[in-house]
Amino acid sequence: MPEQSPIGPVDSSKVPRFAGFATFARLPRIDQVERADVAVVGVPFDAGVSYRPGARFGPAALREASRLLRPYHPELDVSPFAETQVVDAGDIALNPFNIGEAIETLQDAAEALTANGTRLVTVGGDHTIALPLLRAAAKKHGPVALLHFDAHLDTWDTYFGEPYTHGTPFRRASEEGILDTEALSHVGTRGPLYGKRDLEEDRRLGFGIVTSGDVMRRGVAETVDALRQRIGGRPLYISVDIDVLDPAHAPGTGTPEAGGMTSRELLEILRGLRDCNLIGADVVELAPAYDHAEITAIAASHVAYDLVSLLSLGKSE
Repeated sequence: MPEQSPIGPVDSSKVPRFAGFATFARLPRIDQVERADVAVVGVPFDAGVSYRPGARFGPAALREASRLLRPYHPELDVSPFAETQVVDAGDIALNPFNIGEAIETLQDAAEALTANGTRLVTVGGDHTIALPLLRAAAKKHGPVALLHFDAHLDTWDTYFGEPYTHGTPFRRASEEGILDTEALSHVGTRGPLYGKRDLEEDRRLGFGIVTSGDVMRRGVAETVDALRQRIGGRPLYISVDIDVLDPAHAPGTGTPEAGGMTSRELLEILRGLRDCNLIGADVVELAPAYDHAEITAIAASHVAYDLVSLLSLGKSE
């Protein structure tokens, strides 16, 4: 029996973009299809933040901003919703008062969603959620390469004695052996640190750093080339904290830092990774209460769309 053709987004020539259900890119829900190659799933959780709360409302804001996305990606020359069955898997509900329980719940849910080969683009929520998502990915693929787009390192040990926060997920992931320490990179970092030791400990964990200033000085092409050499053909997970963008491009986030990348730079770097072995991704820290005219939500929705498109290329090629 031939495979069923993917079901795409609602036709905007028949239903206006501002009407109807606000699924990601107006795609079908996971319960409306027989299979899902790629699922966009929300995690409205921000109990791990250290400054401004509000990322729990990020998934809804990103979905609303994604209404204007269109089905053909000209830069990547792919129609992701025609090449693969992409769905909106709704939200994973986590306990907002117990971070340990929330992490376990999310790992279980991610493992269940990916059991039959579905790959996830997860929308946060704060960066705490990256740890259980990486655990689930490593359980399936072994230790994974990681590209971490962020203003911050997120490899601190604890906050107020707590080991599980939005500033510690990659420290825990490295300690647990679920990351391939030959292929770890932060991209877009900047701003003050607590001390030089932060960089020394980060280096000890295996991370390389491409700062936002490096991206500006070297340019996108050189940056992409360096990242691709580090990643090789390893299974790759991409984690995007939207605060990697300058506050001019992403004011709606919990810990903004001046001097960041432009949305154009971020998208072009992602597009340069088209031949990499991408197995999953997340977009986190969108906090719409601090946004203006959906600037941050629009940027985040386009990042998610590019990640879905990259996953679609991986399926079709």
